[in-house]
Amino acid sequence: MKKTKNDLNKNRREFIKNSTLVGAGIAATAVIPGAVSAGSTIEKPEDKKQSGYQLTEHILEYYKSAAI
Repeated sequence: MKKTKNDLNKNRREFIKNSTLVGAGIAATAVIPGAVSAGSTIEKPEDKKQSGYQLTEHILEYYKSAAI
């Protein structure tokens, strides 16, 4: 089945429209992450108790294996 000139033009318009929408979506995700991450960094009071370096069991095991 042979495509007509109108079908080709319609396909081109659809491609351009979809490309524009994808480009707008990419631009929006480039701008919005700062706003999204700013709202998602709510600290809980429990998080403030554990500040600084924490020497845990798996870290001790790593140091033991690295010393050999």
